[in-house]
Amino acid sequence: MGEGPRYRMNLKRRRLGRTDYRQRLRTLKSGKPRAAVRISNKHVRVQIIEYIPDGDNVLITSSSTELEGFGWVGYGKNVPAAYLVGYLAGKKALKQGIKEAVLDIGLNHPHPGGRYFSTLKGMLDAGLDVPHGSEILPDDSRVAGEHIGEDTVKNFNEVKTKLEDYK
Repeated sequence: MGEGPRYRMNLKRRRLGRTDYRQRLRTLKSGKPRAAVRISNKHVRVQIIEYIPDGDNVLITSSSTELEGFGWVGYGKNVPAAYLVGYLAGKKALKQGIKEAVLDIGLNHPHPGGRYFSTLKGMLDAGLDVPHGSEILPDDSRVAGEHIGEDTVKNFNEVKTKLEDYK
């Protein structure tokens, strides 16, 4: 490790590998709220966050645990659950008057058609304006859960119908 009076340590979140400050600065320069998508071991979470110089302000939070209240009985981390969480977050954002956001997937690697972009597709279908390229979005059969099974597709359609009426 460096020593001396002119040595300057990196910021703690950079040293721990938690924040890419160059990427964060680019998203903050847009002036739009960030749609932060985070996937844990069991759940998918979406937060709409606005920048304030004193610290970030979370405006909307949506999680796959909320889907249980709408009748979701499937796994909380798969592609259909990610879509539904994004859809719910988009509905909540529109209700609060938020019309646009920038996708923030953190330090995760983007895989076209994956869970992060399934969440993005849910936000887009809800009516939120998020800049994106159409080639990264998953196809409708994968979003509905056809690759998982018939029960998942049926449950997905029921929950999506309930979320369409969310106000």
